[in-house]
Amino acid sequence: MNLEGRPVFRSPFNTCPPFSPLCSTHTHGPLFPSPSSSLNFSQRNLAVSETNLSLCDSKMALAFTSSPAIHASLSSSSSSCEQPKVSQLGTFQPLDRPQLLSTALNSRRRSVVKPLNAEPKRNDSIVPSAATIVAPEVTEKVEAEDFENLAKELQNASPLEIMDKALEIFGDDIAIAFSGAEDVALIEYAHLTGRPFRVFSLDTGRLNPETYQLFDAVEKHYGIRIEYMFPDAVEVQALVRTKGLFSFYEDGHQECCRVRKVRPLRRALKGLRAWITGQRKDQSPGTRSEIPVVQVDPSFEGLDGGAGSLVKWNPVANMDGKDIWNFLRTMNVPVNALHSQGYVSIGCEPCTRPVLPGQHEREGRWWWEDAKAKECGLHKGNIKDESVNGAAQTNGTATVTDIFDTKDIVTLSKPGVENLLKLEDRREPWLVVLYAPWCQFCRAMEGSYVDLAEKLAGSGVKVGKFRADGEQKAFAQQELQLGSFPTILFFPKHSSKPIKYPSEKRDVDSLLAFVNALR
Repeated sequence: MNLEGRPVFRSPFNTCPPFSPLCSTHTHGPLFPSPSSSLNFSQRNLAVSETNLSLCDSKMALAFTSSPAIHASLSSSSSSCEQPKVSQLGTFQPLDRPQLLSTALNSRRRSVVKPLNAEPKRNDSIVPSAATIVAPEVTEKVEAEDFENLAKELQNASPLEIMDKALEIFGDDIAIAFSGAEDVALIEYAHLTGRPFRVFSLDTGRLNPETYQLFDAVEKHYGIRIEYMFPDAVEVQALVRTKGLFSFYEDGHQECCRVRKVRPLRRALKGLRAWITGQRKDQSPGTRSEIPVVQVDPSFEGLDGGAGSLVKWNPVANMDGKDIWNFLRTMNVPVNALHSQGYVSIGCEPCTRPVLPGQHEREGRWWWEDAKAKECGLHKGNIKDESVNGAAQTNGTATVTDIFDTKDIVTLSKPGVENLLKLEDRREPWLVVLYAPWCQFCRAMEGSYVDLAEKLAGSGVKVGKFRADGEQKAFAQQELQLGSFPTILFFPKHSSKPIKYPSEKRDVDSLLAFVNALR
């Protein structure tokens, strides 16, 4: 109830505060009370502070299009803000509505919906400041244990059941990653649930013409708009001018994929709390054999930032490729014309070719590289490292593939770190991560730290890493403030004492802000 005795309704598509002068749909009266009103101004400000967002801000955060179920609801809403129409995500419900989802999962999702490539709120908002005072919602990070249990419960569930559960739990905070290949099955499953859904795709700039044609056919078939993500033009330009158009044939595909695919994906996922992929266990020998149907994403961060802020759904993880194709043919779903030309797994044009009868589908991707290295980095957290043999979960120094391995990051030994500690007048400041390669949180921030090192190259700030597990752990705890992995330290230019990075947000922008504040 509000202070006038009326029920208060909250909706993600119309949340302008009571008494707002900008919204023509309110019946609560003007922003400021009349002399006869029993409410004083501070009481009305209290009512304003209980809202989530102004109408204009919610439109800015929701200005995207998606599935037909979302589009169909637009005609019933109206407002006085001159912004693009927004997607209706549900129906009005009272603030004290009963929880619809059981188990602890329901308490760990939802605050403010943002688009895929979430941008900071505009400073030049036309909404008066009195109407933008909000009481921040407290959101808890999802816990891995919850989704481990859910994965066990859904282990034998059909892809349709898994898709329905994903959309039920996360609503508009989840989106399907569509590559333009047989993962169009994901869109069909989402369509069959009858729930609203979103789809995004990474346009690397080097896709086949047939893939773009499929994008158009899918949009028309389902009445949706795919949310395309593009690589940074400056980064692509620098890569091509420095190394040429086909450098990946000479030194591997990882650098190109990082610029054209991984970084755009990271930006997309920062606007979500969950995403849906078409990964299957049978897709790649030695790398995807242990994919769960749902998991806390081990590699990327979501809307709230930090490890554990993003959930990854793999509804077709347990399906065989032939079952996917039987489904697509039965449902008469649009498919990529390249499939009829011998292509099975489809990526960028220079890195994809048809396979011969009897060859594995991934043989058509990056064919000049080792069969067990055919990953672009989008699903790095799911890659099975057979050399570990279970030792990756221990706190020893067993042989594990090292991380943060790039020319822009200096590997420090114990004597090197001791020298850093002794110096009171360094030539340049240092940023150092204390890590253990078996730690899932260290692996999750690898992409961000590598990107940060590239950005800081030539800036006068040195970037390093120090493996602090095993025999080095006691030293790191005593001398380097190690509490847990990863720990990030900044060694200022004119001070011997390192400064510990205090936040769990390990994205590039947060780390760069920390460095710039101290350099």
